Amino acid sequence: MDAVKTYEVVNKADSSLSFGISKMEEIYLKHKGKPDEPHRHDYFTVLIVQTAKGKHFIDFSEYALANNQIFFISPGQVHQVIEEQASVGFSMVFSHQFLVKNNIPVRFIADLNLFNDFGESPPLMLNEAELSKVNGYAKEIFELNQSDIAFKYEAIGSLLKLILIQCNNICSLPKATEQSLAGQSSILGQFKTLIDEHHQTWHTTTEYADALNISPDHLNRVVKMQTGKTAKEHIQSRIIVAAKRYLYFSELSTKEIGYTLGFSEPANFSAFFKNCVGTSPSKFRPQG
Repeated sequence: MDAVKTYEVVNKADSSLSFGISKMEEIYLKHKGKPDEPHRHDYFTVLIVQTAKGKHFIDFSEYALANNQIFFISPGQVHQVIEEQASVGFSMVFSHQFLVKNNIPVRFIADLNLFNDFGESPPLMLNEAELSKVNGYAKEIFELNQSDIAFKYEAIGSLLKLILIQCNNICSLPKATEQSLAGQSSILGQFKTLIDEHHQTWHTTTEYADALNISPDHLNRVVKMQTGKTAKEHIQSRIIVAAKRYLYFSELSTKEIGYTLGFSEPANFSAFFKNCVGTSPSKFRPQG
């Protein structure tokens, strides 16, 4: 799985920088329109797309690259942008370190309905007024980033937080009541962390609910309310994403991948994968 290209620092020329912003049209020209290979980042990426035509693959799910969109890519997610023409918009990247330096709690990012560590990561669709507002913030950030003014990264951090809050408020996912939001967000955050840590061994909602000292029904209600997906769907999505990454980027056999992901029998892994993906692991794996 180490074969996939991983970008570890926000700026190769200056590894001390923890934030970056570029115009999408300039990136297109720099690469002469040639798409990058599937890759992942060790930092967050936000694509604010004003106009575009093409495809965006995130963890092997395909999304249309079109006008008035914002994509949110989490650290570790494998993605690839394929443009049919030069896109217009902004690409922002920032690390956990940038959040800490600018007093933006990592918990704030986790509580948003924007960044998904696994599973479906569709773009947020905006109307013209919404895009104009977010794009205005992005333009300010771009200009600040080009400047040498004092406290420029603090200013950028504030504008970035405004963009994320604005986008979170646009999301159509159902929100919890104000009284219960903090508690439910905490449960969801802990649940996602546990999935990331234990998806290779814990495959049931009960195991995660026990670790959180709540009932499986309560866990499922909270997760469903906050994300629109059941706890089981989140668990399965994380296992499937891990399986796809192994199949696509490693030389492990299907049997070895199944054992790595906690399946006692290769047949059980193959059946699980085919049921979730619609094709067998061997057919999903690149040929040649």
